[in-house]
Amino acid sequence: MATPNELKYTSTHEWAKIEGNTATIGISDHAQQALGDLVFINLPQEGDEAVAGEAFGDLESVKAVSDLISPVSGTICAVNEALLDAPEMLNEDPYGAWIIKVEMSGETEELLDAAAYDALCEQEG
Repeated sequence: MATPNELKYTSTHEWAKIEGNTATIGISDHAQQALGDLVFINLPQEGDEAVAGEAFGDLESVKAVSDLISPVSGTICAVNEALLDAPEMLNEDPYGAWIIKVEMSGETEELLDAAAYDALCEQEG
């Protein structure tokens, strides 16, 4: 699957679509492939704080449990609760199935563009 150019990425394999002061956040195709079949997601609540570089939830697959790391800081303004009943949506469409939306309050993690993210994934194998 191609890495969408309009998104920004983290070294921990989350993506962010930044529109104005709102960031829509999900996991990359690389992440969902590495994790395998997703069976559970632990989501935050609307109104919770997200801190760049810190966990806001976690994903459980048949292989492992992995923290979800926020690429931006701010207040969580939307949560994709459909994932609670169907976490496999992240496997089926990792760039279409968002996890949270954050109203940003400023700082962001060091975000990568698509080319830099592809290079990172290539290094990891």
